[in-house]
Amino acid sequence: MSTDTTAGTRPNPRKVREGLVTSASMDKTAVVTVTSRVRHRLYGKTVQRSTKLYTHDEANDLKVGDRVRVQETRPMSKLKRWRVVEVLERAR
Repeated sequence: MSTDTTAGTRPNPRKVREGLVTSASMDKTAVVTVTSRVRHRLYGKTVQRSTKLYTHDEANDLKVGDRVRVQETRPMSKLKRWRVVEVLERAR
C-alpha cells in the first residue's frame, strides 16, 4: 500500500466561488451573494438560487456592488468560512 501524496498537494481542493458584495458594513467582513442556476427536478424550469457567504476581507476595502472571487478557508468565526481571493470588478 503506497501513498503518492506529495508535500503541498491537498486531497480536496478548496472551493472557489464568484459573487457580488451585498454588505460591507462589518469590520474585516463582507457578505457575498453567490447566485447559481439550477433546473427544477420535477418541472424542468431553470431557477436562480442564491447563497450568502460571510467572507474575510483583510484589507477592509470592499464596497457594496463589487464583484469578487472567494475561496473556502478554515473557520475564522461562527459564520466566516470564506476569504476574498481577488476583486474582479469594482462598483461604480
